[in-house]
Amino acid sequence: MIVVQAQVIAARVFTGLRARVAALEQANARLVQANQVLAAWVEELERRLGRDSSTSSKPPSSDGLGKPATPGPERRAGGRKPGKQPGAPGAHLARVGDPDEVVVHRPVTCQGCGADLTLAPVCGVEARQVFDLPRVRLVVIEHQAEQRQCGCGRVTAASFPGPARAAACFGPGVRALGSYLGAWQYLPVERAAELLGDVLGAPVSAGWLAGLAAEGAGGLAEFAETVREQLRAAPVAHFDETGARVAGRLHWVHSASTGQLSWFAVHAKRGADAMDAAGALPGFGGVAVHDCWSPYWRYDKATHALCAAHLLRELDEAAGQPGQGGLGSCPSGCRWPAGRPPGPARGAPSGSTRRWWRACWAATRRSLPRGTRPTRRPDQRDEVDGRSAPRRRAC
Repeated sequence: MIVVQAQVIAARVFTGLRARVAALEQANARLVQANQVLAAWVEELERRLGRDSSTSSKPPSSDGLGKPATPGPERRAGGRKPGKQPGAPGAHLARVGDPDEVVVHRPVTCQGCGADLTLAPVCGVEARQVFDLPRVRLVVIEHQAEQRQCGCGRVTAASFPGPARAAACFGPGVRALGSYLGAWQYLPVERAAELLGDVLGAPVSAGWLAGLAAEGAGGLAEFAETVREQLRAAPVAHFDETGARVAGRLHWVHSASTGQLSWFAVHAKRGADAMDAAGALPGFGGVAVHDCWSPYWRYDKATHALCAAHLLRELDEAAGQPGQGGLGSCPSGCRWPAGRPPGPARGAPSGSTRRWWRACWAATRRSLPRGTRPTRRPDQRDEVDGRSAPRRRAC
């Protein structure tokens, strides 16, 4: 009787322990799964924290103050030495033949015996030239407009020239220098006002300097329209946009540029309204190179091309994703020997071009799982009615 009871108790305990173990195994499996999810999330967060313009599709303008340092080129032994290179044109301060002023320095007494040298003959001259700034000060020009009375009794007054816009005002030279310091040298208005006061003695105010930008822009209307017209007529132009702060609020700087022309426009919006207001894309019929942002595609008169710099950033980020395999090494492993991929060529491609494409194709196939790898390269052709026909490429 005691043995039976012990067996029953042992069976109950064993059943309870087995259920407990099963519950613990299930809980452990859930913890393992949750740990894997958290580990993947931590890895993703670390990847996002480490992203910048050199390791992802983010633009360089998003790096901010944390922009990574650009490694300088390594100097190899036996390479070019620092400084001026042999055969390169030199630059130095040379004497001029007609100086603005000549100052003669005469010795007064002999350094040997102390005799007076006033009437002594000159036996040699050594000349040195000092290049310096003249004294800079404001020149005040008073304009007087006479009033003369005709014999008929009518009084006629002369007109003042354009620079004489008030009883006392700064002329075009001071205005041009103030605009230059702000628009080209990027000096804050307070520091520019301080410079004009210290150097020229011009007591300008920060508010007066701040208004020069709008005044100068108003005088460039004809020039601005000429630039936009030439950009619209260009065979190829690059278009881009980036964020900027205007009065503490987010605005967008839209750019249109060629090798010789650049046009920048600031707008509160980023999309088609801002592009229309910039005035370069509407009516553009050439090749528009951009970053594939959707509003660019609404301009159907242009032939669209994607910016290679943006594509490389996208590929760099895609290559760093988990599971890419051989594709991650493609940008470096398939690098064109001359530093650039082969462009379109007439006729059959050269042997180096074919080898470059085949290397990239092999790296791409290795990155794909088995069973999903294509068996034909993009440069191979389909058979149509017994003849080879080129395959259509999708953008």
